[in-house]
Amino acid sequence: MRAESGTDTEAEGAAPVVDAQTALTDADFAEEMFAETDAASDAELEARHRMAADKGDPGAMSVLGALLLRRGDLDGAEPYLRGATGEGDRAAANNLGVLLHQRGYPEDAAGWWRVAAVAGSAPAAHALGRYFRERGDEPAAEYWMRQAAESGHALGAYGLADLLEHRGDKGVERWFRAAAEQGHREAAYRLARHLRKGDPAEAEQWYRQAAARGHRRAALHLGALLEARGELKEAGRWYLTSAKQGEARAACALGFLLRDAGDEESAAVWWHRAAQDGDGNAANALGALHAARGETQTAERWYRTAMDAGDQNGAYNLALLCVAQDRTAQAEQWYRRAAYAGHREAANALAILLLQGGDAAGAEPWFSKAAEAGSVDAAFNLGILFASRDEDRTALKWYERAASAGHTDAALQVGIALVRDGEDRAAERHLRCAAGGGSAEAAFRLAALLESLAPPPEPVALGEPVGGAPRTESEEWYERAAELGHRRAQVRVGMLAAARGDLAVAARWYREAAEAGSRNGAFNLGLLLAREGNEPEAALWWTRAAVAGHGRAALRLGLLAARHGDLAEGQKWCVRAMELGPAEVSERAARLREALAEELSA
Repeated sequence: MRAESGTDTEAEGAAPVVDAQTALTDADFAEEMFAETDAASDAELEARHRMAADKGDPGAMSVLGALLLRRGDLDGAEPYLRGATGEGDRAAANNLGVLLHQRGYPEDAAGWWRVAAVAGSAPAAHALGRYFRERGDEPAAEYWMRQAAESGHALGAYGLADLLEHRGDKGVERWFRAAAEQGHREAAYRLARHLRKGDPAEAEQWYRQAAARGHRRAALHLGALLEARGELKEAGRWYLTSAKQGEARAACALGFLLRDAGDEESAAVWWHRAAQDGDGNAANALGALHAARGETQTAERWYRTAMDAGDQNGAYNLALLCVAQDRTAQAEQWYRRAAYAGHREAANALAILLLQGGDAAGAEPWFSKAAEAGSVDAAFNLGILFASRDEDRTALKWYERAASAGHTDAALQVGIALVRDGEDRAAERHLRCAAGGGSAEAAFRLAALLESLAPPPEPVALGEPVGGAPRTESEEWYERAAELGHRRAQVRVGMLAAARGDLAVAARWYREAAEAGSRNGAFNLGLLLAREGNEPEAALWWTRAAVAGHGRAALRLGLLAARHGDLAEGQKWCVRAMELGPAEVSERAARLREALAEELSA
């Protein structure tokens, strides 16, 4: 007989095993006979009680019947148990029920358990409760389980707690605790799982008790708890204990600990053991290990093993393997398999693959499915998709959803949209989130926004040094963006440094921006170099800027050529400046070109 139990449990005391000691528990002379049982072997007990039993002593018949029952001698046990039962021995009635249950007569067994339970036998009440539960009669099961539990019977308390938990009723924790306090390890484990959210400290104590008694899943959960707390050495010991007892998840977790410690070979051994026991996560870990070594065939075999174990990460990882090998058709097949099984990142990756192939209509539902399943990247990608269709309101909705989950680029897009709509304070909040997440563009835009919102600086008092004011927050954000490689920020930091008179710092930032391809950086660097008298290098940077489309740089080159008497070169750069603009530059370049033309024709 086995009662239903919750998930992730180990069967403990599942069958009503009743032996000589169980019989004695219900006998009036329990303590005396327990002492005898501890001091003598079963054979001595049997010889001691057989003579009295054959003379009709009910107590002796009960103990002898229990001993024979424990030994598996049902034929020898039955007449003694029936004889003792006829004399009103409740332990014999309980054990007779066990014997009949083993013979395959559960209804007859229940009849004798009822006799014993009514007479006050807690083990019989527990057995009767299990009998009714197996038949779906939960009210009767609860009644008899409660009788056993309230009599202090550990299995009865556990069975009652299990039934109450199954029904969602109150009192679960109380009865698991009652059983656990009597040493029931499964009850200790189940109690810990009940307490883990509300009282994690007490939960840990019960996990420890259950694990110390050999409960492998308790050892697994204790290891996970310790690992999360950073106590890796002790976590590893409990994972090892659990893994040696056959818990595949513990072997897998131990493998990850070993890998993180740099011992890939030992990690692979434990992952291999866990994968062979059906742990898909371990199979995936082995696949990733071999993929990183370039052993794609072995990796593929382990990913397939993971799939066979029901872990759809295997299909997703197979798709990634195919993408790395440019096997797009196969990648799409595996992405689809994982996506149909509910793998949200596979759904997002499938949508990206379809979008790259030009199938935007096919991509959208997969993005939606992944986003609704909680994929932040998919929500952001939906924003991009709708923005590309100029459906800005719908795009913003998805950006906001991704941003609320901490997606940096999504927060940036929300900030940009809010600035565009004039909602500066709301924009500032999102830009701060994105900038704090490491976005250089967000840091630059936040700096620009703060600069625009700041009051104009007060005029410098007579005699006060220029640039003596403390740096503003906007300057700090410009610097952060510049340090992250943002070219426009680098130029702006250079301009601010130049305004403070710190030309060396300005030149450094202009040069960094210019070397990264910023035409404004190249132009401004040229201005500084020219001011220092280094016209040849200034001309080089102005040339780079002008070729990249900077009108003022082209005009400067025209002026420089004219001053050096190279009128044809000057005219060439004037034409370029006229093309590039802006209007003011075009007008000045046109006047200079006319003057150079007149001089050439003179």
